[in-house]
Amino acid sequence: MTRHFGVLIPSTNTTVEIECRLVPATYQAHVGRLKSSGGSFSPSRDEDIDYQSRLLGTAKVELVILAQTSASLFSEDYDDVVTKRMSAGAGVPAITSAQAVGRAVRALGARRIAIVSPYSEAVNARAARYFEDKHRLDTIALEGFGATDAYAIGQLGPQHARDAFARIDRPEIEAFVVPGGNFPTMTSVAAWEREFGKPVVTTNQASLWAMLRAFESADRLPAFGRLLAELPADASP
Repeated sequence: MTRHFGVLIPSTNTTVEIECRLVPATYQAHVGRLKSSGGSFSPSRDEDIDYQSRLLGTAKVELVILAQTSASLFSEDYDDVVTKRMSAGAGVPAITSAQAVGRAVRALGARRIAIVSPYSEAVNARAARYFEDKHRLDTIALEGFGATDAYAIGQLGPQHARDAFARIDRPEIEAFVVPGGNFPTMTSVAAWEREFGKPVVTTNQASLWAMLRAFESADRLPAFGRLLAELPADASP
């Protein structure tokens, strides 16, 4: 049986759709685009969220994911507010990719993380606060690539993350977190984990984990790291 899920992405994103195609064809992603100038990481407009969620509902998706991790970092109640809007529009459960990342790290049994992201220092600092406040994760190392817009993120390669891991790795880090839905990472996760000996959680990988868990899937995807190889249960309250 084919399962259908919806994904909302900024209109500038060129990576999420590609990485969603890496899962078996029995899981079909249906994508709605949210207007973005590319020059800001701030949340999308409410009217875009509402409209695209309603359209995804007409495709009879079973879950809607907002793959825009940075949006969750700008407001204390953003996750709660936007998932309610998405669910109201589509008529199904909803989750943000930021929620998925935090829950995925906890599902793996990790609490002390290092964040390696395309973002600026200011956005990275928001990310650290978000993961501490919302998911009780302790960020003990931070490194960003200072991307000023979505287009720059799409041009980054996996070597940027790998080199950052090498610079900041230390024994007390239990997991690396790599946010950024437009940062291509999925096909590199398993190699990173073999090299550094600890799990890596990325935006799109965590979103797919949340989808597979919501669908109570028996499928395991070892090519994309420990999270999708083991599909651990959500440990959040």
